[in-house]
Parts: sequence; C-alpha cells; structure tokens
Amino acid sequence: MMDICKKRIIGVDDDGKIVFIDNASRVGDLAKKYGFKKNDVITLQHGSQFLMPGLVDTHVHAPQYVFTGTGYDLPLLQWLEKYTFPSESRFRNKEFAQDAYRKVVERLLKNGTTTASYFATIHYEATEILCDIIAELGQRAYVGKVCMDKNSPRYYVEKTEQSIEDAERLINHILELKNPLITPVVTPRFAVSCTSDLMKNLGHLAKKYDLPIQSHLNETKNEISTVRKDFPDHSYTTVYDKHDLLNSKTYMAHCCHSTEEELDLMLERSAAVAHCPSSNFNIRSGVLDVRHMLNKKMKVGLGTDVSGGESPSMLVAIPFFLATLGGSQVLGLDDKIGNFEVGKYFDALVIDADARIHRLIVLMQMIQRM
Repeated sequence: MMDICKKRIIGVDDDGKIVFIDNASRVGDLAKKYGFKKNDVITLQHGSQFLMPGLVDTHVHAPQYVFTGTGYDLPLLQWLEKYTFPSESRFRNKEFAQDAYRKVVERLLKNGTTTASYFATIHYEATEILCDIIAELGQRAYVGKVCMDKNSPRYYVEKTEQSIEDAERLINHILELKNPLITPVVTPRFAVSCTSDLMKNLGHLAKKYDLPIQSHLNETKNEISTVRKDFPDHSYTTVYDKHDLLNSKTYMAHCCHSTEEELDLMLERSAAVAHCPSSNFNIRSGVLDVRHMLNKKMKVGLGTDVSGGESPSMLVAIPFFLATLGGSQVLGLDDKIGNFEVGKYFDALVIDADARIHRLIVLMQMIQRM
C-alpha cells in the first residue's frame, strides 16, 4: 500500500532523523514547539515537485558496470565465463578500480539509489577502494568482497585460506571507518564457486561479527544441477543453511526456481529475496512469482543486478514498494529508511516532474534551429 500525502511538513533533526510529520497548515505551531523559524522551511514547487523515499538496490555487481547492457547471447554459467570473470579480473589493477567504481557509485546516486548492496570482486585492495569512494560520496551501502575458491578460471580464483583472510580484513576495514552508512556483508558468490570449507568459514565470520549475508540462489536450472552434483544430499537452499549462511540477515538474489520446501525454509529462517527482473529476462534465467512470495509474507526487494540487468537505474525494474520499503526490509534497514516515519532517517529524493519537460523543450528548440 502506498500513501500519497499532500500539504505536509516534515521536520528533520541535525542527525538526519525525522522528528515530525504534520499538516503544513500547522507550521506556526510547529515552529514554536521545535524552535525553528518559518524561513528555515524549504518549500517544494506545488504541482511539479514531490518527495519520495530514496531507492534501495538490493543486488548490484559494482565491477560489472563497465560492461553494462552487453553479452546477452549466453545463459548464466557461460555468460560468467565469457564476459564476467574476464571483466572482474581487471580489478586487480587499482587505478582501473578507482575509475570504474567512482563511475558506478556516482551513476547510482544520480539515478536516485540512496542505498545499494554491492558485490565487488575477489580483490581486497579494489574492494577497499570501493568502500572509500562510497564513504566520500555519502551513499548508504552494504559492501562484500566476493569469495570463490572453485569452479572458476585459473586467472580468477582464490585459495580458500586467502579468501577467508581477505574477507575478514575487509570487514575490519569497514568497521574501522566508523561510518554508519557502510556495512560489511559476507559474500560467497554462490554455492557453485565455493567449497564447503569456504562456506563454513564465511558462516563463522557472519556469526562472529553479526553481519548480513548475500549470495545467489536458484537463478537457473543448470546452476541448480551443478550444485546438486557437488552437494547431492541437499537442495540448493539447504546447502546455505547447513553452512550457517541462511538466517534473518540473509538475502538471496533471484530464487526463480525455488521449490515450495525451499521457500518454507527461507521463511522459517526469515531470509529475504532480492528480485532482479531485468536480469532474469536478459539472461533467460526464469520468472519469479513475486506475488506468491509476498502472500507467504516473505521479505522481497528489488535489484538491478548490473550487468545481468541492462541498467543501473531502479526505475527500469520498479514496483514502488519493492524499490523502497521492501528493499529496506530485505537489508534489515526498515527501522531506519524506506518510507517517511518519525524516528527514521530522512532518506529522500526530490522529484521534479517538470525537469524532463524543460529539457525536452530546449532540445526541440535546438532541433528547430538546425
């Protein structure tokens, strides 16, 4: 349900939290009560501007921005081999990472994504650079160094011990930043590319530091078959569960082919789903029955899944609830952001409905002069 509130005034304190939401006609009384002046009030243009919550992207691969919108001729596993792994391996170069990560964070912010959950690469130094850029630009973000120690090309794979060590190093780097907007997230790429030993240790790290967990689950049928060969006694979902990677802080991307039993297990563990509609269609992974999940009272948010998704803009994938409050529920941030409520942070976008029209008029005038 979405509420459209007209002629309202929102009060925000120095910490960025909403103190009151009231009728704009009471501005005088509110000014006396909260000690502000009427000229402190920023007024939006009536009819063309409005406020909405910032958009929440629950699943985006930051390094894949460099080849966004290309290579949709192959299904997932072959797509990873031909396009993704070669591209992500370039982030061993810190200068390349600096340039690419600045571009992706700036682009998401320009597109109204105030909160994002990022997969980085296997490279510690590059992921540290991503964190520092996010801190500089002021986005709220979950950041995970990707962990993968099997079924990967020789030029882009980790030794198990190094993967665990670097994952913990990144966790400590982010915690030492003492930036409340940036949260480390434990990030096994998916069960296909992780040994049991690696997943077990990542589950231990998540428990040790009380951190969220992100990964991929039941995206394609071929992927599911590969997991079944490696873990014949488990469903894809129970693989994560047996390695302590499925709990109330877990959110899994895709879940297109999850069985009813797997959904029930996710619901029992209070795990969430990052729905990536654009990617699901582009790579022909499958169709997710979102309504069924919502009817089961599961937490579901939206992800662009760049570069499986062809655009870093949430507007391409948007159902409004999933892109705002739904996304904040998935990330465990619904007590802080996602809608406008007293006590939550004023995480907001100012939308100007006339802005595009003005640019279009200018463009048309230029065409007419030519």
